[in-house]
Amino acid sequence: MRIGQGFDIHRFSDDPQRELRLGLVTIPGSAGLVGHSDADAVTHAVIDALLGAAQLGDIGEYFSDQVATWAGADSRVFLVSALAMVREAGYVVENVDVTVVAEAPKLGSFKKDMERELTTVIGAPVSVKATTMERLGPIGNREGIAALAVALLKEQA
Repeated sequence: MRIGQGFDIHRFSDDPQRELRLGLVTIPGSAGLVGHSDADAVTHAVIDALLGAAQLGDIGEYFSDQVATWAGADSRVFLVSALAMVREAGYVVENVDVTVVAEAPKLGSFKKDMERELTTVIGAPVSVKATTMERLGPIGNREGIAALAVALLKEQA
């Protein structure tokens, strides 16, 4: 068994056209996040957890924000690619656990949607929890959103 952790954080965008994407789900009525791709902090944290558990590095090594190809890219593409690398390295995903840290928007009604989307792509159970920073620090001041993820892998039989 192998365990990996991932973390990502993005600040809110001033662009009113920028959609908020978290865990492969569009969250309506909220400002999007600044990022080279879709800035899906949840999915990016999951990808880093998966890659880390398989000792394959991190998301930036494969999907650099210095590469024009990835501008505006859907993080689902990154996740599918990372999963292929994990499987190629000889591992299967057992489960993934995610915590989203956000003062706003409230994410309670979107957690199940994120779990469903991530579970479908990953092919293993994904749990998503949401918490606030109790109005402390930049996230508590509603400047952005962070996500932490843990992934458990096992060697393929």
